Amino acid sequence: MSTSFQVPVITKTEFPALKLANRGKVRDIYDFGDALLIVATDRLSAYDVVMQQGIPFKGKVLTQISEFWFEHTKDIVPNHLITSIVYDFPSSCKPYWKDLEDRSMYVKKTKPLPVECVVRGYLSGSGWQEYKETQNVCGIGLPPGLMESDSLPEPIFTPATKEEMGKHDENITFERAAGIIGRELADRVRDLSVQIYERCAAMAVEKGIIIADTKMEFGLDEKGELILIDELLTPDSSRFWPKDKYQAGRAQESFDKQFVRDYLNSINFNRKPPAPILPEDVIFKTSALYLEALKRLSGKTLV
Repeated sequence: MSTSFQVPVITKTEFPALKLANRGKVRDIYDFGDALLIVATDRLSAYDVVMQQGIPFKGKVLTQISEFWFEHTKDIVPNHLITSIVYDFPSSCKPYWKDLEDRSMYVKKTKPLPVECVVRGYLSGSGWQEYKETQNVCGIGLPPGLMESDSLPEPIFTPATKEEMGKHDENITFERAAGIIGRELADRVRDLSVQIYERCAAMAVEKGIIIADTKMEFGLDEKGELILIDELLTPDSSRFWPKDKYQAGRAQESFDKQFVRDYLNSINFNRKPPAPILPEDVIFKTSALYLEALKRLSGKTLV
């Protein structure tokens, strides 16, 4: 699939020699026994609906940003990345190097924890909606009088359930998360998630990006050790706001898929499949925002 500007877009991978394990909203996952090959496609989901068109360079941006953050947090907690260099992938991947380059990670296989680890440093999205009604977010009481996009007194851990594709993740209290995965493990992932967020948010703000909130995932390896998995602090899993345009009291401009969400809201999308056709300017503006996030954070460019 390609656009009229001849920018290659990959919305689905077909690698006959490899064992496909799963297709998620964005990633195609191939099974290698004790390891997985995670391929970030250019698919985009909004409101848990996968759009019909891909976003140029999106999968590569997600992979490059995740790799950047994995490198900068590996002293806090080990992560699942073995290599992202295609030449180091198993030999059966060689015919597919061109499609895999820059958008794939060969990773350790783990047993993912059945909770999403969400950290919020600012009041936005579902957190803002809940606060307006209850002055709480996931059971955590917050000061009165906060505005939309306000900075919180300190980052808060607000876990969520992990639902199947097409269903909405549900915000839950820490107590409920502890009931699902056990108190000791819940304490650990909470503390690690906040520590990772605080370090990375401080790094990002120096580069002109406010990380308002983010979602992380953890898994247990074959030895039962806790490791960081999936993607990390990307525009898909986080809200990235330009620091120089930030103003509390309103929704923010962003380097993530909020631009697509805003378009869908403008046409009163019912948040159910099938997804509408996105205008070309929305597609390329979104692509530019993802590329800008990568450039600001890591200094890397893909075009």
